[in-house]
Amino acid sequence: MMEKRAPRFERGTDGPKVIVVGVDGSESSLRAAAYAAGLARRQRALLALVYVQPVMAAGAAMGAPVAEATGGIAEDLIAYIRRSAEQSKGIFDLRWEFHTFPGDPYSGLVKAADELKADAVVVGASEQAGHRIVGSVAIRLVKAGRWPVTVVP
Repeated sequence: MMEKRAPRFERGTDGPKVIVVGVDGSESSLRAAAYAAGLARRQRALLALVYVQPVMAAGAAMGAPVAEATGGIAEDLIAYIRRSAEQSKGIFDLRWEFHTFPGDPYSGLVKAADELKADAVVVGASEQAGHRIVGSVAIRLVKAGRWPVTVVP
């Protein structure tokens, strides 16, 4: 005899509604953004592009203009994204937003995915050799097991 289970909560839609992608200006993050944009377009989902602004207390304490530098990266990213979106206007119908979150890349993406109610997270593969030993952001997101995670090479 089969046990009856109570129906699980479901948002009532097919496919993702919000796809979060981490961007930092690296080649792999831009490939991840392009891949996520294609997913969002086909699924009619909102593409949430997220830049995590590093918080470097030690650098700030020594007088380094950390906030200005990371703010400049965010401004460059949004300008690049706007140019790319403008080029595809009339060709692709894509809804997107740009967000910045403070913290380390893993914690910032977790916070972004939670706050934006992400149905999926897309990140670029790490380009740093040390991450093979210590563990990359992508591996940590997969291990968290809270959303489907796609890692784009």
